[in-house]
Amino acid sequence: MKTVKLSQVRDKIKDMVQEANFNLQDDVLKLIKDMAKKEESPAGKEVFNQILQNADIARDEKLGLCQDTGLAVFLIELGEDVRFDRDDGLESLKDAVAEGTRRGYAEGYLRKSVVEDPLRRKNTGDNTPPYIHWELEPGEKFRVTFIAKGGGAENMSAVRMFAPAAGQEGIEDFVVETADKGGSNPCPPIIVGVGVGGNFEYAAWLAKKSLLRRPLGTHNPDPFYADMEKRLLERINKLGIGPQGMGGRITALAVHVEAFPCHIASLPAAVNIQCHSHRVLSFEL
Repeated sequence: MKTVKLSQVRDKIKDMVQEANFNLQDDVLKLIKDMAKKEESPAGKEVFNQILQNADIARDEKLGLCQDTGLAVFLIELGEDVRFDRDDGLESLKDAVAEGTRRGYAEGYLRKSVVEDPLRRKNTGDNTPPYIHWELEPGEKFRVTFIAKGGGAENMSAVRMFAPAAGQEGIEDFVVETADKGGSNPCPPIIVGVGVGGNFEYAAWLAKKSLLRRPLGTHNPDPFYADMEKRLLERINKLGIGPQGMGGRITALAVHVEAFPCHIASLPAAVNIQCHSHRVLSFEL
């Protein structure tokens, strides 16, 4: 049995949300630099240069990579043999995640982007509540993954319920169509998360989780879906939208596809668009 102090979780999250917003991780920077070499448009090349300059400034000055510092979205992989020590006034793991988010966004001077009601639109003032997805695991695993999810990219995402007859071709056309409709709105070059299967809500989670679970630009271990990722990336990059919608070869940096069993009468699919400022970070305790 592993024991984790809730105050430790809070403090790690406070630091993590700031680091993610200030520093692009190595896998992201490497892919941006690699794709920049493939861009042929002068305007597109300049956009890539500015993205890299922006990353340097954000790192050195401890400033947000983007003014939209995002919704605080977490994946918590929780082992069944982990227990929590309620200390420093914290009553639950959920409280620790919320308090870490609150402190991290305040101390890092990160924009508060959450409204407490979707129609009345009053800002909560501290970027909470966080959006938490839980996955139970056997043993003593405790891993927290954070993504800062900006509104521009999230708004260009989509879920669709297909009949099984739509097949692979229908899914791929839907993914490309969604990227095309997004145009410059999600700040390309984008990362495209795709979820296939599950049900209505789980397909959307699969699409988002595909952005969290593996290094950017790596492929699904199933060759079938790895080939699908490569084909989709090629098709999206032929759209000509280009970096920041200025035209060019590189509209997307990567496509990640995740699949899950589904009902015999359904073929759910979801596309979760992510901007080039791919702010993902994890810790384990």
